[in-house]
Amino acid sequence: QVQLVESGGGLVQAGGSLRLSCAASGSIFGINAMGWYRQAPGKQRELVAAFTSGGSTNYADSVKGRFTISRDNAKNTVYLQMNSLKPEDTAVYYCTAKVKPRLLGQWNDYWGQGTQVTVSS
Repeated sequence: QVQLVESGGGLVQAGGSLRLSCAASGSIFGINAMGWYRQAPGKQRELVAAFTSGGSTNYADSVKGRFTISRDNAKNTVYLQMNSLKPEDTAVYYCTAKVKPRLLGQWNDYWGQGTQVTVSS
């Protein structure tokens, strides 16, 4: 089994910063793509930032220049530094990773339970 555990969410005023963390644990042979999605009430889940399988990064246009994704491969952890937060960034943020549980296994997508980020105006 593979678990993704997010932390770092909370309540912050507009213009403030938060840093989200997501640690993968369990049966892990390899981790490929890792990233962050978010879902606001009444809206579809959307990509925020992610590392692709090739190692490059993708960002939603709405967060470019404000958010930075990074990762620590030794710790199987991905981070999301969020600066200059806006009320429209309010959402539940989900971590996702493509994981190969064992050498002869398949790559599967896993999701964390989500962490709430609330930005007050």
